[in-house]
Amino acid sequence: MKVLMLNGSPRANGNTAAALKEMEKTFLEEGVEVEIIHVGHLPIRGCIGCRQCFQLGKCVFDDLVNEVAPKLAEADGIVLGSPVYYASANATLMAFVQRLFYSTFGINKTMKVGASVCVARRGGLSATYDEMNKFFGISGMPITSGQYWNSLHGSAPGEAEQDIEGMQGMRTLARNMTFLMKSIALGKEAYGIPEKERTTFTNFIR
Repeated sequence: MKVLMLNGSPRANGNTAAALKEMEKTFLEEGVEVEIIHVGHLPIRGCIGCRQCFQLGKCVFDDLVNEVAPKLAEADGIVLGSPVYYASANATLMAFVQRLFYSTFGINKTMKVGASVCVARRGGLSATYDEMNKFFGISGMPITSGQYWNSLHGSAPGEAEQDIEGMQGMRTLARNMTFLMKSIALGKEAYGIPEKERTTFTNFIR
């Protein structure tokens, strides 16, 4: 089992990192391979809707997005972690994940397992949690739940570790995600993955 974790915080060792590292410890105990990639400090530009990825098989902007794409293909699960800014995820992470998911249309994400984690001083957590889960919901990916919405509280670096319930939630989340990935792997062996029809695209004017 392999899990890809994206840290959307500009701070490599801040509270979001603490949450992901708590999950990582549990994953490793469960025999799951983990790779954490720090995204939030990079100058990642947003998608421009050029659709060149349909021809190129990768994003036209050749940066970390294209480096991570093959890692996403190999992973059994992906975790998005972000601090909360104005009841929303870090804009850099959103730009990165939008381009990653859109440009990897050729990678079948069906039954890869997703999880979202967010950290805030006080509020905006549930809105951010919902925002990040949208990527999984549109991609045929089961969304992992924990013992509460997957969030922690903390402002200054290290404060999230004092959120005892939140840190416990990270361990629960990692265990639940491991169970889902292993269960899906067994299901694939026995039954394969669900048949996928060719997508029918429509819009509201024709």
